[in-house]
Amino acid sequence: MNRHGISRVVIDKLTLSLPLMALGLLALGSWWLVQSMPDRLRPAAVQPVRQDPDYRLENFSFKSFDATGRMTHELRGEQGRHFPATDELDIQNVRIVSLSDTGSRIDAQALQGIATGDGKQVTLLGKAQAIRPAFGTSTRIELHGDRLLALVKEHRLLSSDPVKIIRDQDVFTAQTMNFNSDSGEYILQGRVRGVLAPQP
Repeated sequence: MNRHGISRVVIDKLTLSLPLMALGLLALGSWWLVQSMPDRLRPAAVQPVRQDPDYRLENFSFKSFDATGRMTHELRGEQGRHFPATDELDIQNVRIVSLSDTGSRIDAQALQGIATGDGKQVTLLGKAQAIRPAFGTSTRIELHGDRLLALVKEHRLLSSDPVKIIRDQDVFTAQTMNFNSDSGEYILQGRVRGVLAPQP
């Protein structure tokens, strides 16, 4: 075979293998591109949620306002620790002020409070009490217990533990309670007892 025939065979083989070499170069380039991408573009590995507090607060106050700029709620505490695992704020010496659309007010406090991350619920623990001052035709009402659950936006206080209710000079005790601060009505269940003061 002459030199011209040999070169023709080599050119034919190169022509046939050229698409394979191009595909190999493209695959190598794709691999290099993926390896050189920043880590933030890769799927993040699942990180365990930390169990310890991610931030702390001292002598703090949170306030909520409606569309007209009127304050509707205030949450205060001496110390607060946020736990990301449960998205809860653990508060020492908690105070809550809640003002409804009708103008009724609730002042609640306890030695400890646990607030949910969305601010809709606050559990009051240890010497918990809530006071609804006299409003309209309703008399002053006090609620006392070891554990009260405040549904802040619903203006309700719940308790599955024994409670004591003082309405003006009347005193009631019950095993459970559902109190509506807007209307001043409460539902008592379990062993309910009451002492009614004589009317003048």
